Amino acid sequence: MSVARRNIHGVTHYEKGRAFEGYTLFAPMLGRNVWLIDMMGQVVHQWKMDNVPGNYGKLLTNGNLLYLGKLIPSPLPEFGGNGGQLIEVDWDGNTVWEYIDPLHSHCFSEMDNGNIMIAVWREVPDEIAKTVKGGQPDTELNGVMWGEAIQEIDKETEEVIWEWNSYDHLDVNIDILGPLHPRDRWTNLNAITMMPDGNLLVSFRCINTIVIIEKTTGDIIWRWGPGEIAGQHNPTLLENGNILLFDNGAHRVYTTIDFSRVIEVNPKTNKIEWEYKDDPSFDFNSFICSGAQRQPNGTTLICEATKGRIFEVTKEGEMVWEFASPFYYDHAIFGTNSMIFRAYRYTADHPGLKGKNLDPRNYPDINALMPKRFIHGRSSDVPHLTGSSFEIGGFRDEDVK
Repeated sequence: MSVARRNIHGVTHYEKGRAFEGYTLFAPMLGRNVWLIDMMGQVVHQWKMDNVPGNYGKLLTNGNLLYLGKLIPSPLPEFGGNGGQLIEVDWDGNTVWEYIDPLHSHCFSEMDNGNIMIAVWREVPDEIAKTVKGGQPDTELNGVMWGEAIQEIDKETEEVIWEWNSYDHLDVNIDILGPLHPRDRWTNLNAITMMPDGNLLVSFRCINTIVIIEKTTGDIIWRWGPGEIAGQHNPTLLENGNILLFDNGAHRVYTTIDFSRVIEVNPKTNKIEWEYKDDPSFDFNSFICSGAQRQPNGTTLICEATKGRIFEVTKEGEMVWEFASPFYYDHAIFGTNSMIFRAYRYTADHPGLKGKNLDPRNYPDINALMPKRFIHGRSSDVPHLTGSSFEIGGFRDEDVK
């Protein structure tokens, strides 16, 4: 990352009255801290976790944090998005509940009945794997192609009370791997969202497809994506019945330009009804991870994972808030980076924040690094720090105590 880009951190743009007011939750992808920040980018709460995220956490209505931690070593270290530890901690970081499955993959979703839906890795039977189309020849992992199962976990007993195996319901003639993908994974399930009717909205990255699964039968009752999206993440159902998602653009088939976008698709017509892209389009680009969350005022909060950037845009595509994460860490493949898998914003009157101490003065050291003044919505005093604990314009997450 360039010195100029790393010199930009904290909130760099904020249009009060247009941005949706609240607190933003995120977990740096190789840090062991989960941060809650206010609209000025000031830290108002911190959870210190034992494991790095695999890949995110969510604030519950009781004020607890539900967090997917990455167990190391993983049984499948070759795959990104491994978790293994789903843990609920209270506001002070005390463990309330924990569920361990080393094969737990990317994601989880809370259910109205109190249970949790998770994705776990499963070997695709050899007789099915041989018929899966696409991908790079002979790139299975030790001769094995992996798929996923979705499981409903009874939170009280920790028993699996419902399971859906992807290879039992996918179609080898439709669900085709992209030509540049290895054949170690058929689908790479990266998101589960529970729908109001009890069905599941699911994202399969490697086949560029999102689906709706009817929970009572296990049937795929809607699918969409190939030729339209590429390597997508985080589909969610909107109040108008449309589906919002982050379209990463990895190996996009209809253009040689690498770019990401956020789109809103109507599942009744399969038409894209809203789209956010940058200008130029390649300025907004995260080939992995990332997410989007529609806000009550109609704006959209976007997490551009590989740049560690969280920003908010209007329906017209105008940016009204932007935050660049100052938390850097080293990775064997990605190098020094500030990546964030996903971010969520919560209103000040969210039940989980009721009665909580959200005074940024509780974190004087870290908040001293955040820009405070804005001229026309942009930071005028971005700090430039160097030293043993700091990268230029940012700092290593593990150095924050």
